[in-house]
Amino acid sequence: MNISRAYLIPLALGVMPIVASCGPEVDEKSPPAAAEQPVAEAAADTTALARTGSPEGASVFFISPADGDTVSNPVAVEFGLQGMTVIKAGDDQPESGHHHLIIDAQLPDLALPIPADDNYRHFGDASTATEMTLAPGEHTLRLLLGDHRHIPHDPPLMSDTITIVVE
Repeated sequence: MNISRAYLIPLALGVMPIVASCGPEVDEKSPPAAAEQPVAEAAADTTALARTGSPEGASVFFISPADGDTVSNPVAVEFGLQGMTVIKAGDDQPESGHHHLIIDAQLPDLALPIPADDNYRHFGDASTATEMTLAPGEHTLRLLLGDHRHIPHDPPLMSDTITIVVE
């Protein structure tokens, strides 16, 4: 039985629609309207949040290691910030934020809170340095400053991506 996408949300909510006809076929080439999104897509849909402004000339960068460095474990990383203040997550102060270290991953959606996992490490305690263990081999690192809600600023403050080799 082919159930159109419009019936998935009521089914997931425990509402049993009376199905006399499955209705027209859904065009799989175009995205469904919001009301017709499957439950998994509707649950994953997140609305962008207002972004905190960043002052002109502010920048985030690596103090160490440098691009191309060969390092050993534990890898010491020091973060730099110019033109803003590093504060703890949750503290809403103008021209401030906290560091996020992106390891071997692309930039996240800049309109949403920065993910938190092994590839996106948060320093909401206002740390400006860390030591970490990485597998031997080549790794990319990038810094992204987040506001008090872990959302990148507008414009975003991010470092250049650096590549290091862990022995």
